[in-house]
Amino acid sequence: MSVKAKYQAVLDLGQELGIQGGDVSEEAGVLKVKGQAATPYEKNVIWDKIKELGGESPADIKANITVADDSVYHRHTVKSGESLSKIAKHYYGDAMKYNKIFEANTDQLKNPDVIHPDQVLVIPNL
Repeated sequence: MSVKAKYQAVLDLGQELGIQGGDVSEEAGVLKVKGQAATPYEKNVIWDKIKELGGESPADIKANITVADDSVYHRHTVKSGESLSKIAKHYYGDAMKYNKIFEANTDQLKNPDVIHPDQVLVIPNL
């Protein structure tokens, strides 16, 4: 299996996330990937996929993923059935950090228990 085939799921994920300026090359059995993620969260998702496929410190891939906007962790579009605690659990691994998201979005949220589908919420850096 070629190294590109091994990491095809990473390349597919990059496309799905809309990674900009993507460049992929293979030299001497090492896959070189570069591009720009919109937010730190998207960069982390790419790295999680790399580690899932190649282990904690893979030697057969070199990735240079920069971030366009590191002023926020991510921007999340609310889906039906979501709550701030569910969103906090997804991004931070801790549902109790919902208040951080609420505080970052008081321009559009007046009550942490009331969010609506299609609202775009700032997920702040912790």
